[in-house]
Amino acid sequence: MKGKKTILLLFLTLTGYPGIAKNLPALYQNADSKAMSHWVDSVFNSMTLDEKIGQLFMVVADPRPSSRKQMLDYIQNQKIGGVLFSSGTLDDEAEGINLFQQASRIPLFISFDGEWGLAMRLKDTPRFPKNMMLGAVQDNELIRLYGEEVGRECNELGVQINFAPVLDVNINPENPVINTRSFGEDRQLVAEKSIAYAQGLEKWKVLSVGKHFPGHGDTSLDSHFDLPQINYEKDRLYSIELYPFRCYIQAGLSGIMAGHLSVPALDATCLPASLSSRMITDLLCNELGFAGLKFTDALAMKGATASGNSVCVAAIVAGNDVLLKPEKPAVEFSAVKKAVETGLISINRIEESCKKILCYKYITGLSTRKTVSLNGLSERINSGYADGLVQTLNAEAVTVLKNEHNILPLKRLDKRIAAVALGENNLFMETLALYAPVDTFRLNTDTPPDSLFNWLKTYYDLILVGIHSPKIPGYPALQALAKEKEVHLCFFVSPYQLSFYKESIASAKSVTLAYENTQYAQKATAEI
Repeated sequence: MKGKKTILLLFLTLTGYPGIAKNLPALYQNADSKAMSHWVDSVFNSMTLDEKIGQLFMVVADPRPSSRKQMLDYIQNQKIGGVLFSSGTLDDEAEGINLFQQASRIPLFISFDGEWGLAMRLKDTPRFPKNMMLGAVQDNELIRLYGEEVGRECNELGVQINFAPVLDVNINPENPVINTRSFGEDRQLVAEKSIAYAQGLEKWKVLSVGKHFPGHGDTSLDSHFDLPQINYEKDRLYSIELYPFRCYIQAGLSGIMAGHLSVPALDATCLPASLSSRMITDLLCNELGFAGLKFTDALAMKGATASGNSVCVAAIVAGNDVLLKPEKPAVEFSAVKKAVETGLISINRIEESCKKILCYKYITGLSTRKTVSLNGLSERINSGYADGLVQTLNAEAVTVLKNEHNILPLKRLDKRIAAVALGENNLFMETLALYAPVDTFRLNTDTPPDSLFNWLKTYYDLILVGIHSPKIPGYPALQALAKEKEVHLCFFVSPYQLSFYKESIASAKSVTLAYENTQYAQKATAEI
């Protein structure tokens, strides 16, 4: 292994290929360097300046057939290097991928924003739990298997890049944009879960992209609409926010996305991290030793501001390799080309990122053209294994927060039992009814809560209350009911919602947290 690494580093040095740093990604290290060099050189030596610049652009694709003409125009005129799919169905995406790959002279990177799998964007795919729920899974091997399954599904769909995992440590409960997208508020847990998930993805040679550097977890603004500022000293940032990124880099993973975040302690100019050479080149590359692909967050977001200049020019100058989702691709392409022609951006800088992108295209299998087969695609994605894994993850994640006198699982089922749903549900009550006679009630806007809870107090011995919506308040009548009767609370909402139910939780005999209101979470909770 030592000899192989030495040969690879020597190869990189002699050929001028980018990537020499403390932590060369594992996929890069394990590539056939001779074959990669041959393919990359053969493509690169045939490229025009437009094609070299275009490799840095990754444009968002609307999967609808009516919108494909615009993407074909970007492929033909701006020579874009990658496409990001963000919505639609499996067939829509597969058809689009085949069409766009056929239209491009150089194979396109196909990327996807699937933090909790393809279902984050495609409705007809397996629905895995969100990250905060997965943060409660004790066995990281399950998280790795989950990453492998998402990687397999991406592979079936012709996707080479998944913009995941989220490395943000969500310390702020009021965070409007990260929140349940994070594995949690513990830096070690976030690092371990993220690495396990990313390693699963990369087993299928699907590039993982950790985000949002240098850490978006303790913000109160959404960078889609504003520029959040993180006002902590370096010691705190290195200890918390940067910790998962450092672990991820040391684990040899392939991509990192820079967020639109102002961090004065790291860059006194207050530029967004995505446009800051001090954070991308100096901190991420030179200090933390990251040698993989560097992506901006979506450049159409309001947090990406470049003082009236081209945001893509600023991102390249900062040290990014891939310009994700610029608002006006044609305009930005022209701005970058002009910056190269005037010397604001050196041709060497463009070629450095271009070669690196081509190397990873080779690594992910794009040196050989592949067509996504639509025949049986849904069955291959929505497999029995995927469904079983979703069920297992839900069962392992559901958390019993309170179990007074070990009352769970419930044993005395000869009592008069009621189940009350606060908000929409389906499978929770159906599953409960498999085990015992249960009378069911649903609280909606037309049902006075006091009347319902008084009725329950009078006629039932045991009441199971499912909270299925974050919009349902902690009713005083529920608090009174929990003090007088045997009440079991089941939360199908974010952990942060529990603060509104403190009094009811204090009196309840048991409290179970399911994190999400999916059918899988409801079934797992009822069985517990």
